[in-house]
Amino acid sequence: MPVKIPNNLPAIELLKKENIFVMNDLRANTQDIRPMRVLILNLMPIKITTETDFVRLLSNNPLQVEVEFLRLDSHKSKNTSEEHLELFYKSFDEIKGNFYDGMIITGAPVEMLKFEEVNYWNEITTIFDWARKHVTSTLYICWASQAALYHFYGVEKVPLDDKLFGVFKHTATDKTNPLFRGFDDEFFIPHSRHTTFFKSDVENKADITVLSESKEAGVAIASSRGGREFYLTGHSEYAPLTLHDEYMRDVNRGLEIDVPRNYYVDNDPKKGPLVCWTSHANLLFNNWLNYFVYQETPYDLRDVEHLGDIKASND
Repeated sequence: MPVKIPNNLPAIELLKKENIFVMNDLRANTQDIRPMRVLILNLMPIKITTETDFVRLLSNNPLQVEVEFLRLDSHKSKNTSEEHLELFYKSFDEIKGNFYDGMIITGAPVEMLKFEEVNYWNEITTIFDWARKHVTSTLYICWASQAALYHFYGVEKVPLDDKLFGVFKHTATDKTNPLFRGFDDEFFIPHSRHTTFFKSDVENKADITVLSESKEAGVAIASSRGGREFYLTGHSEYAPLTLHDEYMRDVNRGLEIDVPRNYYVDNDPKKGPLVCWTSHANLLFNNWLNYFVYQETPYDLRDVEHLGDIKASND
């Protein structure tokens, strides 16, 4: 099934070139189907790239997904026009009375700041708390995963000696978890970050389960509240050239940056990337949508606020 996105969103044309089926509001409204409603809080600087990355993954499943984009009122984007944000993004005030099947909160280029020093910290933690009562299942990506773990559980982030940059091999701690249906014994996830958190700091929280880790990259995926929240430290959504673009950006700025590990053919930027993570990225998002969103969401979305009570009464 196609993913439903706002009319004229730039991602539509980009994805059509990849033969990915997307549908605008006008056509989707003629179909008598209740789509899965997914809200994306996009904190990344280059909004259109991130929009395209997530729409690409959400479209590759048998469910119709209606995507809405959320912006922050307390932060002004330097890299995306106000016109684009006004056309395709909603403010928190506009959506705070709504309920959603799923939500994705992206990473952000603020990881070297203390959480409370981030100029939108109060607003984003308000959204974190709101999501617990208005969303069936939420994916926190990269910096957002660290921020949510800190806000909800007091887990501190830890600076790395060197940037974790490249594509790394991972395993599932419990392959019977529905999130890993169809996964191989080993799978790859891109990472691009300067901070991490200790496995021991999340393992000792009764509500958190570590689902995937890597010898080189540490904890990659954790969950809490029975799959109501997932914390992804990497970037499975990255397109093939995203790490290359980040690398070249820093090279052109004259910054000291190592070649992304396990990424280029023969470790040579001139030979391009060897893409080894997209199949598992598609499985990851499909499994999340199916097992933790579609099969868990109440018929009446307004019941999301009492989802824990509903499940307990049915057990």
